[in-house]
Amino acid sequence: MVDFQIIILLFPSSKQCQLWLFLSVYLISLIVIKLFIPSKCEVVKIKNPKIITLLIAFSILTSGCWSKKELNELAIVTALGVDKIDDEYEVSVQIINPSEIASQGSPTGNSPVATYHAKGKSVFEAIRKLSQVTPRKAYFAHLQMLIIGNELAVEGITQTVDLLARDPETRDDFDVIISNETTAKSILNVLTPVEKIPAFKMLNSLKTSEKVWGNSTMVHIDDLVNAIRSERGFVLSTIDIQGNTELGMDKTNVERISTPVLLKYEGLSLFKKDKLTGFLTVEESKGYNFLKNNITSTIEIISCPKGGVLATEITKSETKIKGNYNNGNPKFFVKIKVDQNVGEVNCKIDLTNKNSIKYINTESATKIKEEVETTLYTIQKVYQLDIVGFDQILYRQNPKEWSKIKDKWPNLFSNLEVNVKVEAYTRNSGTFNK
Repeated sequence: MVDFQIIILLFPSSKQCQLWLFLSVYLISLIVIKLFIPSKCEVVKIKNPKIITLLIAFSILTSGCWSKKELNELAIVTALGVDKIDDEYEVSVQIINPSEIASQGSPTGNSPVATYHAKGKSVFEAIRKLSQVTPRKAYFAHLQMLIIGNELAVEGITQTVDLLARDPETRDDFDVIISNETTAKSILNVLTPVEKIPAFKMLNSLKTSEKVWGNSTMVHIDDLVNAIRSERGFVLSTIDIQGNTELGMDKTNVERISTPVLLKYEGLSLFKKDKLTGFLTVEESKGYNFLKNNITSTIEIISCPKGGVLATEITKSETKIKGNYNNGNPKFFVKIKVDQNVGEVNCKIDLTNKNSIKYINTESATKIKEEVETTLYTIQKVYQLDIVGFDQILYRQNPKEWSKIKDKWPNLFSNLEVNVKVEAYTRNSGTFNK
């Protein structure tokens, strides 16, 4: 109900327009009187009547609701999916069902959202052809998520991103993700529990997985535009369907205690220029976020000396990367410092013993180092793709030296020497285990 009320406020009615017009003229009049009419005189004489007339006319012309959009005339799009099927683009939109979202009484039994699809020779054409099937004009000002299908991502996403970035109706803060083993259309057809609107679920899950697990990252459309323009490597979060796709479209998917079909983030996808080139595993995605200083919190599982495992919670992480030149060859040093707490303990270990804490710190640091080095191996040896921004670090530190190796960077990067050092500090170990 709250979300819908917020949306309603963004679509002023005719009465609201009249109120804004009255207030604008009133405020302008006060300013005019203050600036151009003497405050202490018996006979009021206007200093410059032409300027006053111009200001009042301007306030009337600029404060009207010439672009107002009535809520009952629009279909509010919360998520957009774009797929490439053979030689055509297929666009899918997830639209809010206002009557179901605003309902305060017992559920009506209707779905809170509806999805519509259209095909075209271009994305723009497909979006316009949505008007053939949607009950109202599709309105993209509240777009939360853009899902790009795997096949389109492999071919290139510049056209799609460029269209949406230049559209004055869309905002510049919606997030972009990639569907991996299924289409964007299928992703949007899945109904989700708890969150009535699946697009909001996808957005909230993306935020949560980034903050508490570290296997995904949020990329707004404006950041994506800059990444494509730079012609360097970048990443997007990957989403997939866990379970039977057909069941996810059924309303019973949200009526069961154990949800059979879920939307799940599965690490990061790698892009070279604007084309999908591969994927990082969940562990490699965490390693990437450590390198980019994006880790807010995550969990590390380490083995205990006498068997069993324990889990540490990373509560703070700081990464610093420095580069220099060794006989003309670039070399990097990565230093990562983390604070952690001992979480779950499934082994026999004396947490009151300083040597035990030292062991935990060492093992946790080793685990993080392995994740980072595995990520480096994958992006250097497998994909030869600098998604970390080592090139920018070299450029900022020594532009003159960088200009000498700029053209050779792709080859240099694959053999780049990167030394990784991780320090872990346990701040809270608990008192029960001995």
